[in-house]
Amino acid sequence: MSDACEVPYALPNSLEGLLQRGRGLGAVRAVRDPQRAAAFVYDGIRRNWRWDDQSDERSLYLARLVRDLGLSSLPIVDMLAGDEEACLRACEVLVLLALAGSGDAREGLLGYVREGEHRARVLELLSARWPSQWWEVLGDIARARIGAEPELPWRSEPWTRFGIKGQSRSFVPRTSLNGLGTAELLALLADSHTEGNTKVDALRALNAREPAVELIPLVPSLGMANGRRPLPLLRRAVERLGTLAVPAAHGWAQEDHPWLAQLGTDVLADHPGPEALPGLVQELVEQWTARAWCGPDQTARRLARFGRDAAGAVPYLRRFWLHTPHSYERTAYLEALAAIDRDGLEHVYTESLWDCEETTRLLGITSAPTNPETLSRIAALRDDPMETTEVRAAARVRLAVATG
Repeated sequence: MSDACEVPYALPNSLEGLLQRGRGLGAVRAVRDPQRAAAFVYDGIRRNWRWDDQSDERSLYLARLVRDLGLSSLPIVDMLAGDEEACLRACEVLVLLALAGSGDAREGLLGYVREGEHRARVLELLSARWPSQWWEVLGDIARARIGAEPELPWRSEPWTRFGIKGQSRSFVPRTSLNGLGTAELLALLADSHTEGNTKVDALRALNAREPAVELIPLVPSLGMANGRRPLPLLRRAVERLGTLAVPAAHGWAQEDHPWLAQLGTDVLADHPGPEALPGLVQELVEQWTARAWCGPDQTARRLARFGRDAAGAVPYLRRFWLHTPHSYERTAYLEALAAIDRDGLEHVYTESLWDCEETTRLLGITSAPTNPETLSRIAALRDDPMETTEVRAAARVRLAVATG
């Protein structure tokens, strides 16, 4: 949780509050009143308003606002002089603005790498997004300033290209199991003599193909050697089985091993029977009352399985959509609303085209009504050099269908 969470967010229907939450409506309103919005946009870069640093997205949202409002990149360049967290937050925005054509952003980052304290992290970030010819000019600086530092970076771009020998992790690559058949992978998992790392690789290979029901009886034997947790990737493999795992999960939930009992309980919760509906609605109500911003997305997904029978949850799903500062969870609320009651969602899907979260923008692209406003916005997403590859590809498909 970010430090910003210690400070109250602005009202969710205010321009400031919308921008803090990364809502699409905030971006739309900001463009209509750029002079008033400018301070809030810069504040969103200067301070961390993400509820969860690991999952909530803001950099692209803020970079796009800087560009669309015609704001200067220079105040953001000045933010590079802050501590490491503030520096990298500004860097993420400037890297995108440079891709959109901002010379000030590009030169500001190049200048920082030449003189700045956190130059190694910044150079790694811009080398990951920029064309190589933009950052190769920093080779001499990197060799002289970064290559001479006592703590070298891990071996990756751009260090190998600059001839800087970074720290090496102790890592021995393992042979891929993707060439084995499903039966062979299951045999490896069933064999008590198979090493744990090999079993994890077998699960990884299984997760890349159709779910195998034959995995179910093997699940209780696929815990870590210490018996405290399941093997990595086992939970994902079980989730992919869907309702096929439910009968066995009743037994798992009664097991003495805590990890297996928890896995069984989670499977049953993810595939609830009709008797669970009132409890799930009440759970969502209690989460709203407590303003519990982390976790209601899981409740929403479980409620979505009931379709229209979960209509009692709709008012609370809408409240979470409007109020949550945890932008990562908005997608789950919209998906649940669509499964339960699609009435009135056209404007929500349209707003989602401006949302800070990639998954929410993708929902907007596939489901927003076809009209000049949405098609224009989808075309802008398709052509935006700052946008993600997935969103640009989805936009191309939607436009091809709409104009075909």
